[in-house]
Amino acid sequence: MPISKILVSQPRPATEHNPYAELEEVYNVKFDFHQLISIEGLDAKEFRKQHVYIQEYSAVFMNSRLAIDHFFRLCQEMRIQVSEDMHYYCISEMVANYLQKYIQYRKRRIFFAEHNKFEELLPYINRKDERKMMIVLSDVHNDDVINLFAKKGLVLTPAIMYRTVPVRWPETEPFDHDMVVLFTPMGVSALKKNFPTLKQGDKVFACFGANTAAALEEIGIKPDVVAPSPQFPGITSAIKYYLEQNK
Repeated sequence: MPISKILVSQPRPATEHNPYAELEEVYNVKFDFHQLISIEGLDAKEFRKQHVYIQEYSAVFMNSRLAIDHFFRLCQEMRIQVSEDMHYYCISEMVANYLQKYIQYRKRRIFFAEHNKFEELLPYINRKDERKMMIVLSDVHNDDVINLFAKKGLVLTPAIMYRTVPVRWPETEPFDHDMVVLFTPMGVSALKKNFPTLKQGDKVFACFGANTAAALEEIGIKPDVVAPSPQFPGITSAIKYYLEQNK
């Protein structure tokens, strides 16, 4: 079916020159940006209930810039001076570079995965140096990385530092989009919470990631567009292909 109005469950891009703007111009569609989830940081009192004592750890794993922000926020709130010898293991170079917001990059020990997989970092881990390791997580997460490291005889302690909560859809804003683009299973859950009677109908659903696709199928919706894939490395390229095929 022809598409004219598309909901993207992310913040609006910071600049006018972005892939969505290009699609709007070429295919005469309109993108609406509306976050379905928001992030709340745990306070010091909540974090302490986990009995994870940052000072005792020699290494911390970061899977996003968000994780970095909340790690240093809590350290500041709890007046913890992070050791100069702390090792930082990051899911990507982009995340590793973000550490420069808080520390002097060259003076710390920082490692990052080349292809966004924590297992790539295993060769860098010195079992003598890394007495205790932690990973910064949201309350909504899976334990795949923790289990992977456990199989290698390494203990990676989860440290929940922020939570994901659904955002209420404005009552005055119509939900009349032809296509809905989702990025996380929590986004799917938030959509269902806002619209309990949601059915697929004529709407087209696009999603990023296998877990998001599985979450959609669990609520009875078959995703029409899925990325990444060998053909579509990103969600915008997948949307472009769909729009081209359904002019």
